[in-house]
Amino acid sequence: MIGAAAEHWAARWLESQGARIVLRNFRRRRGELDLVIEHGGALAIVEVRLRNSTQYGGAAASVGLRKQRRLVLAAQQLLQSRPDLARWPVRFDVLAMQPPSTGGQSAATEPYAVEWIRHAFTVSA
Repeated sequence: MIGAAAEHWAARWLESQGARIVLRNFRRRRGELDLVIEHGGALAIVEVRLRNSTQYGGAAASVGLRKQRRLVLAAQQLLQSRPDLARWPVRFDVLAMQPPSTGGQSAATEPYAVEWIRHAFTVSA
């Protein structure tokens, strides 16, 4: 449930940044896409990662090569099943979230500190 709540919060946060939510939780055998958004003239596949600490590299570091491959495969399946989306340039983003530090944001106003990594990784043809 924590992951679902974080993804819901992430979608609202992305909308506040000017993104339009296209899809949530696209699931296929080869993988799952947390959020698919339209932002800046591109279709962004957004992997939402929540970690309680930056130990071991934090949330962004948890999107390794294996996870990237699964995201690419799921994105391919999405684009094959939705030709209307295939016309957009595609990028892969990571939304790395963790509870705010005590010195910065207030947990009452912002439950997560967010790092939006656009073009987090690329895919070679």
